[in-house]
Amino acid sequence: MSRSMFPVARVSRTLIDVYIRFSLIALLAVFCFEIFRPFLDLIVWSVILAITLYPLHRRLQRRILAGHGRTATLLIVLVIAVVLVPTYLLGTALIESGEHAMAIARSGELRIPPPSESVAQWPVVGQRIYDFWLLASTDATAVMQKLTPQIKALGVTVIGAVGGLGAGLMVFVGALVVAGIFMAYGEGGARAASRIASRISGPERGPVILALCTATIRAVAQGVIGIAFIQMLLIGIGFVIKGVPGAGLLALAVLLLGIMQLPASLVTIPVIIFVFATDGASTGNVAFAVYIFVAGLVDNVLKPMVLGRGVAVPMPVVLIGALGGMISGGVIGLFVGPVALAVAYQLFWQWVDEVRVEDVPPADEQTPAAGRALTRES
Repeated sequence: MSRSMFPVARVSRTLIDVYIRFSLIALLAVFCFEIFRPFLDLIVWSVILAITLYPLHRRLQRRILAGHGRTATLLIVLVIAVVLVPTYLLGTALIESGEHAMAIARSGELRIPPPSESVAQWPVVGQRIYDFWLLASTDATAVMQKLTPQIKALGVTVIGAVGGLGAGLMVFVGALVVAGIFMAYGEGGARAASRIASRISGPERGPVILALCTATIRAVAQGVIGIAFIQMLLIGIGFVIKGVPGAGLLALAVLLLGIMQLPASLVTIPVIIFVFATDGASTGNVAFAVYIFVAGLVDNVLKPMVLGRGVAVPMPVVLIGALGGMISGGVIGLFVGPVALAVAYQLFWQWVDEVRVEDVPPADEQTPAAGRALTRES
């Protein structure tokens, strides 16, 4: 009896050792995650940018015949310049416009043209807009005093949004710098990622899953930038033809909003209001408003057609992942969501296809078995 207890004691001691080791490893993992969490968004962005820009890094390296470090530095400097210079010009133009508007409002020289009679004929809201517009054109000071609380609340919201955009821009620039470091050690990083994926999923599945993640991130990034560029062209052409002041800067703002996955209506709706306020509700202005409004929604049509191209999973999987990730995780979720769904989709079908040959009866044995089953049922 005492001999039979030795294996039980040995198993219990082994289980206790396993539990202790697992607890220590889990505690270490949680502690490391808490240390790493403040930099999580930065590192995720850096990995996304490095994967997206690495093909361009390779082509640039072949052109200039430089080392990995110098090529990555040159590429990141160019990308930062492309991002910061237009942002600076746009911000300067907005500040100057705001100062000019404030100066006009303080001087009392604000003049709003009276509305056209056709405005009152607009369905549902035409009469209300006409009355308010007429009041503003006759007594702008009274209207401004009446709207002072709303203007203050809007100003606080705008300042908060600008502050958030500024912080996001700084994080983006920092992520570009870290992405440059990743690209400088791109070959070693690719080998390390392949080893990790092979260790997790096996030597056959690991490289396939790694290639799928890389292709999905690049497809989403190229789709987002491409759609934003197309939308900028469509809206910018309308602004130029109409003669909207600062059409180039406004089109650039549409491009930046598209890359940040913000609606273009933040630019198009104020421009439409400005055109109606300064030029009336003519047929041409109505056609311009309809065109600009539709062009601002074109990304909703192009996303299902562009996202997922070149990825070994169906387009709806990538699209649902992008939309769901965007809703749940913001801009980072736009990239993480498709990757997660694409990997889950591949793993699911690999699991479905894992049928051992000995588990499937031969064809000549299936028919008699089915016949015997039918005989028993009858």
